[in-house]
Amino acid sequence: MISKWERMARCRRRRTACLRLGKDQLACSSSSSKKGITKIVVGHCFSTNGGGFLFFGDDIVPTSRVTWVPMARTTSGNYYSPGSGTLYFDRRSLGVKPMEVVFDSGSTYTYFAAQPYQATVNELKAGLSKSLKEVSDVILPLCWKGQKVFKYVSEVKNDFKSLFLNFGKNSVMEIPPENYLIVTKYGNVCLGILDGTAAKQTFNIIGDITMQDQMIIYDNEKGQ
Repeated sequence: MISKWERMARCRRRRTACLRLGKDQLACSSSSSKKGITKIVVGHCFSTNGGGFLFFGDDIVPTSRVTWVPMARTTSGNYYSPGSGTLYFDRRSLGVKPMEVVFDSGSTYTYFAAQPYQATVNELKAGLSKSLKEVSDVILPLCWKGQKVFKYVSEVKNDFKSLFLNFGKNSVMEIPPENYLIVTKYGNVCLGILDGTAAKQTFNIIGDITMQDQMIIYDNEKGQ
């Protein structure tokens, strides 16, 4: 399930460690459900401001304006997956076949397979302002520098376009620039989507960077 974070004014609790959530890692929630304490629902929100929270049960799950997607059977182990999605750049199809996607809260960055990754990079480069120059940075493989040192993604996000993953039946996940870009300590802006093939990943991973400012909810009772 994917929904824009709405009910919380901000993610209050500082995130000090990464937590990977999988279908086989919900013993606490499952045990509480059997005792009638809570339902087998788990969710999280990571803030672009550095905070975040994790919750069990459905007490704070919004009752409206939520996009639910059926959990798909995946060839990628026990990850949560909304199934295969078609990738768009600025609402234009990138012409790549639908890609199986999984959510991994233990992954800092997002990983695409070779074809969607290269298609994304090509579109990004084609639409960039001439004021941005590609530069080498030790933090990530693909980075740009501007006419001044960047401190925040907000300073450069207007030079980039949103990505979209369409899972069908009006289930669309928007990935705005602030959810795939980072600014390094060297003042460069870098792409937080990596080539999964080069990183020896065998599937497409939606990592923490792309989940920011969205409430992600896994309802194991309803399979969505």
